[in-house]
Amino acid sequence: MTRHQLLALLPILFSSATVVWVMTAIAIKRHHWWNATFSVVGLNLALIGCGVAYFVSPQMVTPLLVVDSYSCLYMAMVLATGLATATLSHAYMEGVDGNKEEVYLLLNLSVLGGLVLVCARHFASFFIGLELLSVPLYGLIGYLVKERRSLEASMKYLVLSAAASAFLLFGMALIYSQTGALGFADIGTKVAEITAGTQYTVMVIGGAMILVGLGFKLSLAPFHLWTPDVYEGAPAPVAAYLATASKVAVFAVLLRFFVEARAYNYEVLLDVLSALAVISIVVGNLLALLQQNLKRLLAYSSIAHFGYLLVAFIAAGQFATEAVGVYLLTYVVTTLAAFGVVTLVSSPYKGHDADTLWDYRGLFWRRPYLTAILTTCMLSLAGIPMTAGFIGKFYAIAAGVEKRQWLLLGALVFGSVVGLYYYLRAMVQLYLRTPWVRKYSAPLDWASGTGGAMVVALMVLMLVLGVYPQPFISAIQAAGLQ
Repeated sequence: MTRHQLLALLPILFSSATVVWVMTAIAIKRHHWWNATFSVVGLNLALIGCGVAYFVSPQMVTPLLVVDSYSCLYMAMVLATGLATATLSHAYMEGVDGNKEEVYLLLNLSVLGGLVLVCARHFASFFIGLELLSVPLYGLIGYLVKERRSLEASMKYLVLSAAASAFLLFGMALIYSQTGALGFADIGTKVAEITAGTQYTVMVIGGAMILVGLGFKLSLAPFHLWTPDVYEGAPAPVAAYLATASKVAVFAVLLRFFVEARAYNYEVLLDVLSALAVISIVVGNLLALLQQNLKRLLAYSSIAHFGYLLVAFIAAGQFATEAVGVYLLTYVVTTLAAFGVVTLVSSPYKGHDADTLWDYRGLFWRRPYLTAILTTCMLSLAGIPMTAGFIGKFYAIAAGVEKRQWLLLGALVFGSVVGLYYYLRAMVQLYLRTPWVRKYSAPLDWASGTGGAMVVALMVLMLVLGVYPQPFISAIQAAGLQ
């Protein structure tokens, strides 16, 4: 292995070292603050490693991994999301009885899986990264072992995720049986030679099974049924991570697979993805209308948002990768901020998280600045101008217009109109007066802690992306797939 290849692997190496470091620190002495600090330092070092890797990229590290500008962008996004989750977890876990330290070990293991997944260009690294990303989530979702909802959510995710992985692995096996290749580019070359017959049928079945597995991981309808229950039962910081980093990593490798395997050449596949996009937008938005639980509302919202993202994904070419990158960035920042507010309101208390809309009724009269942040998040998710969400949705629409996907654009507009209603309904609850003070409310000094500082930083970034997105757009354009 050359020196440049080692430098390109720095994010993965630092992340691996952080896992060992945190595990050793827990074994030596349990101390919540120190273990959280070790985790944050390691994630920051890995984030710095992304900058180093960018300057030596592109580098092919065995046939399994490629570190290029594209993977550096998404590695940085996964690491930044993991960093935000670790910071929010520290604020949240302070109010939890029992062992707190293992949450950082599981989080770093999952982040490491996300990094491997982003760099994957081979079915072997694809599956290894996906499992390393997913398996720690079983423990994170059920970390509050005294909470029945948390354990139930963990079991649901465990069983359904295992089924999705089985679909994915069997689909890979079918494709390998007909092509004899596992690399993305090699598969694209072999598949182009198969046009009909039994081989073609087996290939279609294999591709469909992979699509089912990835549809589950991305919460695309009709593979979305686990999402609201798991988001509701998981601790708030874990739900934030599940809604952002895990999906970013999966979508990044899916886009690379489509480009390298030249899957955009198959109209049938694009038609199937178009159907998934429309169903996800319609189902996600209509079911969100019925929700009185903020976590479940955000869960159905995420289903709809990944339907919007598929509109940009289906639009082929360099502009599609740019649109996907911008949309993912704006979605991640907004969703992390929204779950960050849920975390801060929930963390000082034992029992259930503050997840129903009633728990936030009149929050403005108790914590006005925190209410302003959550209001901004709702506006951004709705795609209101001057927020990050508007830029993301604008790019999705522009990508669809370029490809003339009028049906998808119609679904996107419909979903946006419906979404505006339930986001505003959630916002109104924040400003209504209540005859008594609710038991849920963030501490008075919420902004002085690391969790509060992270939420404030996310809100500032949300507004900067909405007002002056050009530096971020330029970085995403430089990280396009060739």
